Amino acid sequence: MSRDSLNLRGQVFELEQATHLGADGIIDRFVVRGFTPNGDAAETLTVANGQAMWKSQVDAGSAAYTTPAEYVTAGGSFEGTAMLIDALLRQPDKSLALLPSGHASAERLTQIDVGAGTAKKTIVCWAITGLGNSPIPVWTTTDNEFFGAYFGLGLLPAGYEGALDAIVKAQTDALANRAPVIRNAVLKTPAGPVAFTHVRAFVDGKRFAEDQTVIVDHGKIAKVGPAASVSVPASAQVIEGKGETLVPGLWDSHQHFGDDFSGPFLLSLGITSARDPGNDDSLTIDRRNRRAAGQLLTPHVYPSSLIDGKGPYTAQVANVATSQAEAIALVDRAKANGNSTERSIRPGSRRPPPKRTSSACTFTGICQPACGRARRSRTVTMRSRIFTS
Repeated sequence: MSRDSLNLRGQVFELEQATHLGADGIIDRFVVRGFTPNGDAAETLTVANGQAMWKSQVDAGSAAYTTPAEYVTAGGSFEGTAMLIDALLRQPDKSLALLPSGHASAERLTQIDVGAGTAKKTIVCWAITGLGNSPIPVWTTTDNEFFGAYFGLGLLPAGYEGALDAIVKAQTDALANRAPVIRNAVLKTPAGPVAFTHVRAFVDGKRFAEDQTVIVDHGKIAKVGPAASVSVPASAQVIEGKGETLVPGLWDSHQHFGDDFSGPFLLSLGITSARDPGNDDSLTIDRRNRRAAGQLLTPHVYPSSLIDGKGPYTAQVANVATSQAEAIALVDRAKANGNSTERSIRPGSRRPPPKRTSSACTFTGICQPACGRARRSRTVTMRSRIFTS
């Protein structure tokens, strides 16, 4: 049984998860109950007689179960995620089929030493793909047992909270090393003009026009008009667009830029400009510099510097001001850093949390495999604290 009790700036998460391992070491039964800010978090999974059946607040279904496959919960506890990582890293090729569908894989990124004295240990960072649009960094021991993670919040064993900064830097640097590889693999810079011919084009900022030709030169729209009357330069790369729709680059007016992999994802959706209403300033500046140096593929991001008051509901990545003078200094710093806007949050504006919750997250999981043999018994116990960076 594992339990998560979390108060994130007034957003309350209360979850319990009972988990059972099958003979193949994969979860074959669990029950989740509790609530999150989205409401009821009830969820179940049962694997029996060659069939997997699940039900959550977002879907329900079943599938044949003939080879090991780990179910990815819609919610569930942190311990459930840790068990998925453990199962993935036990596979010889570090890959695992998923339910309801998909496939997860793990790539080793880097390792660091944390702790001191008898508590000193080496931990390994893995990039997990297949669970989202971006690789998810997680940390394990050298024996591939889940250690912790940082995902805007830090989830670490008690006693290792002081390692958070080193963990964040190590995983950020390791993931950043992958960004130029992606950029060079997908970015194509035309040698001359590009002509999109016979497209349905969005023109005048307000309407679609049929059978248009659009000429783009050096990243800018040079000419738009009926295909029959627009002359295509002899040196242009021609892209036949009959039956296709062409629009200018899109704006995302509220995009908390997540990581290096958000860039290619947003560009694939046609988003070429984005307003970031608040983020970690140091990471924002680093990404901007790497984009300018040709190391990172992203839309043009117009960042805000988030300024908040000090208190229990302070935003995780905010710059904290406790006086008017400090707030003015933060605005001046944001301008010097090239931020396009500043965003302030009025202290105390968030709803106070129910008194029964705690900012600490403690969970203990006991998993008994189906066969019941002592050598397969496994007890997972972890005491962790959720804390903001």
